[in-house]
Amino acid sequence: MAMLGAFSSAQHKKNVSDANSDVSEFLCPVCLEIFDSPVTTQCGHTFCQSCLQKCLRPQKPACAVCRAALGHCTKAVELEALIQSSVAACKGCGAQVGLSQMRLHTGACPKYQEYIEEGVRTTAQSQPVIISPVPNRYTFTCPYCNCQNLDQDGLVEHCTTQHARDARQVVCPICASMPWGDPNYRSTDFFQHLKIRHTFSYDTFVDYSTDEHTMIQEALQRSLLDN
Repeated sequence: MAMLGAFSSAQHKKNVSDANSDVSEFLCPVCLEIFDSPVTTQCGHTFCQSCLQKCLRPQKPACAVCRAALGHCTKAVELEALIQSSVAACKGCGAQVGLSQMRLHTGACPKYQEYIEEGVRTTAQSQPVIISPVPNRYTFTCPYCNCQNLDQDGLVEHCTTQHARDARQVVCPICASMPWGDPNYRSTDFFQHLKIRHTFSYDTFVDYSTDEHTMIQEALQRSLLDN
């Protein structure tokens, strides 16, 4: 392997697109692009510095991969050096490009854009239509502006910061996804509802795979033990 950062020309850089290497190790799990100024969290996951900033919500910063609380992060110096010293083939035109320049290249490469479009078409055609009877209880849509893919903490923070003055009565998307939820019930004070009902995750206390009869029996057994 060539010394990190010792050469500037693509011919003298490490080629990571050969059979023994995989460029996926250089991809950020958030943007799916080659790392840009990579940083590593305490839980061991690496992101672009700008992508990590999107995870740093004021109330509860969480890792985008494992949802662990975010604390001190460190620059991934060795990984950055490896990116600067490595090349890979563009999946569109096949040209050898330095990993540090791959974002710029693929953004302007028409062959790469065709490659992506063809991949999307192929994937859409090959995917079977699956209708899942299990509702999504992990990400939600804002009932005010339809902003999507918010987890529970993100929904609470988004609504309280972006829609605090909105007096409209709305359906709580978290409650509507629950087995006992009414998808048509509109809360008269949605923000008070969020503070009272959604300061914790139902996943901690609820087994969604258990039917109502079994839950009642378990509750009765616990009450007898408490007495």
